[in-house]
Amino acid sequence: MDNNKEQQTAKFKVDREDITEAQKILFEVYSALKEKGYNPINQIVGYLLSGDPTYITSYKNARSLIRRLERDDILEELVKKYVGE
Repeated sequence: MDNNKEQQTAKFKVDREDITEAQKILFEVYSALKEKGYNPINQIVGYLLSGDPTYITSYKNARSLIRRLERDDILEELVKKYVGE
């Protein structure tokens, strides 16, 4: 038995192709909000609940990006990830 093989750490690779357009946009918006000093979770939730795009900064085109998606599509994506689907 090769003990060296048993001691190695397994690597897990996620294909970037598995990331949806909605996920890409959410990551970019989250990053832009964080860079500007906002609480990204609070701001995105505010936008999703109200539909008011001013919750999202225009920095790095984040507001335009998030408006490409329907709010219900964003919520669907979030629920899928939360329940592990």
